[in-house]
Amino acid sequence: MTAKYFAILTNQGAARLANATALGTKLNLTQLAVGDANGVLPMPNPAQTALIHEQRRAPLNLIEVDPQNPGQIIVEQIIPEDEGGFWIREIGLYDDEGLLVAVANCPETYKPKLQEGSGRTQTIRMVLIVSSTEAVTLKIDPSVVLATRKYVDDKVIEVKAYADSLLKKHADAANPHTQYPLIANALKEMADAGLVSEVLKNLGLGEAGKRGVGTAVNQIPDMGAFASNLSYSGYQKLPSGLIIQWGLASGGSSYVVTLPVTFPNQALLYLATPHTTQLAGASQVGIANCSELKASQLYIVISRYVQGAMVEYARSCYWLALGY
Repeated sequence: MTAKYFAILTNQGAARLANATALGTKLNLTQLAVGDANGVLPMPNPAQTALIHEQRRAPLNLIEVDPQNPGQIIVEQIIPEDEGGFWIREIGLYDDEGLLVAVANCPETYKPKLQEGSGRTQTIRMVLIVSSTEAVTLKIDPSVVLATRKYVDDKVIEVKAYADSLLKKHADAANPHTQYPLIANALKEMADAGLVSEVLKNLGLGEAGKRGVGTAVNQIPDMGAFASNLSYSGYQKLPSGLIIQWGLASGGSSYVVTLPVTFPNQALLYLATPHTTQLAGASQVGIANCSELKASQLYIVISRYVQGAMVEYARSCYWLALGY
C-alpha cells in the first residue's frame, strides 16, 4: 500500500543538509508551520519553498533522533489551547534562515480555540528520514516554547534519578562535608590545619590547654600521681616520684615495720621517735634508732638512757619514711 501521509526533505533542504554533512557543520532547525492547504489534502512536493496556505508558524519544542530508528529525526511543536480556529492538513519545517527544509501532510484535523467553546492543546509531530542525523540540530528560544506532558515526565524522571544518585553518593561518602570536623577524628582536623592554639584560645583554655598530662616539666599533673592513704599507717605519693610514709608501731623492745607501700627504687630516709618521753626513773630524752634502710621494711630499736647507759625500752613509737 502506498503511504498516504509522509514527510520529505525539500530540494533546498536536502542541499543544505548535504552541505552541512560535508563541511561538518550543523543545520539549525528553528520553526514548524501548519496550514490548511486551501481545504484539500496535499501531496508533499520536494520543489516546495512554502506551504500552500500557512495558518500558523512558531518555534519548535523538540528535536530528537528516533530511539527506534537512528536514521530518523522527530521534530515537535505544541499548539496551545488558546490558538486555533483552522484546519491542519500540511506541515512545514524551517531552518534558522527561514528556508523550508521539509514538508509533510497529515490527517485532517480541526484545531479549535477556546473562544469557540472548545479547546485543546495539540502536539504536531513530524518524523523525517535523513542521511545524517548528526548534522541536524535544534535552535530554540526557551522563553516561547511549550513542552509536552511526556517530555516533562521524562525530564522529571531524569532529574529525580540524578538527584537520587547524588544523594546516595553523599550519604555513602566517608566525609561528605570536608569543611566540618568529624566526631570520629576527635578534632584531628584542627591539629592538621595548625589551629590548635586558636581552638584553645576560643575555648578560653590559654597556655594550660597546650600542656599534656603527666609528671614531667610543663605537664599538667596526673591526679594518679597524688595517690594516698591517709590513715594511722599510710602514705602520700607526689608527682616527682617521692613517697612519704608514716605509722605507729608498738611491741617489744624492737620493731620490724612493713611499709604500706614498697619504694619502687630505694628508701632515702627513716626516722622514728618514741610515743612518749615521760618515762619513770629515766631521762626525758627518748632515742629511736632505724638500723636498716630497705625498700619494704625498717627495723626500730627504742632506747633510753638510765644513769648514763642506753637500755632498750619496750614502748610504741612513731616512724616516718621517705623514698621513691
